[in-house]
Amino acid sequence: MEKRQLGNSGISIVPPALGGNVFGWTADETTSFRILDAFRAGGLNFIDTADVYSNWVPGHRGGESETILGKWLKRSGGRDKVVIATKVGKEMGPDRKGLGAAYIVRAVEDSLARLQTDYIDLYQSHEDDAETPLDETLGAFAQLIRAGKVRAIGASNYRAERLADALEVSRRHGYPRYESLQPPYNLYDRAEYETALEPVCREAALGVLPYFSLASGFLTGKYRSVEDLADSARAEFVKRYLDDRGFRILSALDEAAERLQSTPARVALAWLLARPTVTAPIASATSVEQLGELVEAANLSLDPASRRMLDKASA
Repeated sequence: MEKRQLGNSGISIVPPALGGNVFGWTADETTSFRILDAFRAGGLNFIDTADVYSNWVPGHRGGESETILGKWLKRSGGRDKVVIATKVGKEMGPDRKGLGAAYIVRAVEDSLARLQTDYIDLYQSHEDDAETPLDETLGAFAQLIRAGKVRAIGASNYRAERLADALEVSRRHGYPRYESLQPPYNLYDRAEYETALEPVCREAALGVLPYFSLASGFLTGKYRSVEDLADSARAEFVKRYLDDRGFRILSALDEAAERLQSTPARVALAWLLARPTVTAPIASATSVEQLGELVEAANLSLDPASRRMLDKASA
């Protein structure tokens, strides 16, 4: 399977990336292990999680996803065969949030313990922290890289101006730079990334790891009416896609999937994989069958006519 370089980090990724937000949430430990086993067997190698996953669930405190992933790593072995990305910065509790140096040093140790590993391949700022100077944050990350606890760093949910500022701070101080960006980006959510963030990523040759690649499942075609959301844990995320533009995109996905003898989900991921600045779209799976969709998407090439049709429907 094709490998892509993540910025200038030296890390090779086999796209697409597996999102770990469901581990311990909509996929229990047993199911998560099955998905992860199938992920490895399918030839993929990049897993994205975060320390805060899944503290939005009643009774959860965060760390559930990292804990399950750590148990799987210990059971399955082969740590060097997978690329593990996690994040820091979202609120985990009182005095446990942000990108201050002291908190980053504390949080990375917690993540390493839950993941049962000595190092994190890609450690990402989960969101910008306007109250902490960029040089403090990047200086703390530099210490972690020197200590061998982190291989490379990335940014998530940064606006274009702040991302450019962070890259300049790294250049000026000689700190390791953000090698990747995680933006929300899919066939429906195009405007902010393509108009503002993409030029920064292209100029700096950053890796781009879109999340919400399937628009919380909307682009799979599973949700075509409000009634379809009745039993969905993602209802609040999906509702906003149920409009004329969303249905136009689904229609184009259906047509392309029929033409290519594929599925809307695979086509939506293949569209992202064909974008010039995208390294690996992130998508989660709550079953082995859904994981198979990710594997197949990596092998799907869109014909020019399908790509034009999708571009037009989602413009």
